[in-house]
Amino acid sequence: MVKERGNKVIASNRKARHDYTVVDTYEAGMVLVGTEVKSLREGRASLVDAFATVDDGEVYLRNLHIPEYTQGTWTNHEPRRTRKLLLHKGEILRLIGKIKESSLTLVPLSLYFKDGRVKVELALAKGKKSYDKRQDLAKRDADREIARTVGRRAKGMR
Repeated sequence: MVKERGNKVIASNRKARHDYTVVDTYEAGMVLVGTEVKSLREGRASLVDAFATVDDGEVYLRNLHIPEYTQGTWTNHEPRRTRKLLLHKGEILRLIGKIKESSLTLVPLSLYFKDGRVKVELALAKGKKSYDKRQDLAKRDADREIARTVGRRAKGMR
């Protein structure tokens, strides 16, 4: 049997970078059942409403939607069940400290296979205000316009 190598992105949470300012990122493994892995191999997952919590010294991912496996039988999983995340104890203690001292939250940014194992990229993030979002959009539009102008100049078009 051939071992998988490299990274294969299953799902990403693009709205998270728009709604939150990312302070730090962590990579965590997930405790899954067999039909969940099979469903993920088909590329089916949604991180839209997902968030992570720290309960009793353990990190859990809540509201992650992994649809039921189509060829599954009575052993199929529940689509929105709470899943345990696997982190080192030091990382968990650091997360607990940062979450308690300031108003930070744990948001999943992406879900991917890394060498055949499912990993989730967690962000320690701070929520943005609506004016911050508008400023980011205006800055991105200005940067895009500058890049467009530089590209035209390089081509000698004006």
